[in-house]
Amino acid sequence: MKLVASSKLHKAQMAIEAVRPYERTLEDILSVVDRYRSAEEVPTRTSDAPVAVVALSSNSSLCGAFNSNVIHKTVEACDECSSVKLFSVGRKMAEAMNKLGHASEADYSDIVGKPDYSKSAALASELMRRYSAGEFSRVLLVYNRFVSASSQVPVVEQYLPYTVPSTGDPDTYKTINDDFIFEPDPASLAERMIPYLLSMKLHAAVLDSVAAEHAARTIAMQTASENAERLLSDLTLEYNKGRQEKITSEILDLESGESGE
Repeated sequence: MKLVASSKLHKAQMAIEAVRPYERTLEDILSVVDRYRSAEEVPTRTSDAPVAVVALSSNSSLCGAFNSNVIHKTVEACDECSSVKLFSVGRKMAEAMNKLGHASEADYSDIVGKPDYSKSAALASELMRRYSAGEFSRVLLVYNRFVSASSQVPVVEQYLPYTVPSTGDPDTYKTINDDFIFEPDPASLAERMIPYLLSMKLHAAVLDSVAAEHAARTIAMQTASENAERLLSDLTLEYNKGRQEKITSEILDLESGESGE
């Protein structure tokens, strides 16, 4: 299981490391476009509208504290909101939150079971549509961020309303002058880019969670193997001690029998 998890981790790590620079570059470009976009009125959200919480976990166990950490983080996020609509992406999250009275909107376990951009984009479109319709006051993402093979950090991020970064990568501005010609206009570009970026951000969170899951499972299986080896060593030692004691006892019985004769 460790070898299988390690192999899956390698593929998942390559996937998330390929997406992150693309996501950051999109945000940098959007931040530049936003500098030239005229201020637009942000739709107001009624305070009594529920908060949508999109929580990602795995579909299976044997991955250490991976699921318990993100479930605990999700419970904290839900407790801070007066009203919540939960989108459990992962079977373990759905089962745990259902026991706490937070049933998921639908079954989204396939998104983390077989990550694919089209699945992430479909969920992102649903969230954006319902947020625009005023069904949600905010949308939060809760997932395990993959830092390294030995570190996974549960995080809570605001997904909607999306705020364009005030400043992008400083290196971007060093290489671009201010004489831009936008085709079409900046507002139209931002209108097209923001939904696409939001779909990418959700997909990146899915890939982050999947990579973190395989990393946690690799470590858990490594720890289990080491514990099993120590247990086997201890049992072997106990067996040898018992065997030695039995042989010694038999020798003493023989000697006492011979002396009695």
